[in-house]
Amino acid sequence: MVLKINFRLLIIMAVAVMLGTMSGCYSTPVRHLASDVSLLKTGESTAEDVLIFLGPPDEQQDMGGGVEKWLYRDKEMSFLQKTPLLGKHMGSPLYRKVVVTITKNIVSDVTYSASDKDDLNWADDFSWQEKKK
Repeated sequence: MVLKINFRLLIIMAVAVMLGTMSGCYSTPVRHLASDVSLLKTGESTAEDVLIFLGPPDEQQDMGGGVEKWLYRDKEMSFLQKTPLLGKHMGSPLYRKVVVTITKNIVSDVTYSASDKDDLNWADDFSWQEKKK
């Protein structure tokens, strides 16, 4: 009798977790900056095209003279990295950034970059280096 109750409880918990996970997928907007940026063509795409492909920018700067810079940011974290208390020990999230320069309503430059917090720690990667105090 005890095994049947535990088995039922396990099934109910599994279904609850699956429903919670599936509902989270639909409520969170997803950005695909790397693939969406590739749709932009320097010298041809307009500001409207940028809004269609990437959506509204996270930040906008008016540089003057009809030049604007639009900044898009994205942070990707794995399921384990999102775990409370333990997540910060499961690696660092991947940060993506796109800067689109628009001159007189035409895309004049697009810059894409991706990095994580540990990218700048390369100076401490070698065992033969002296440690600074």
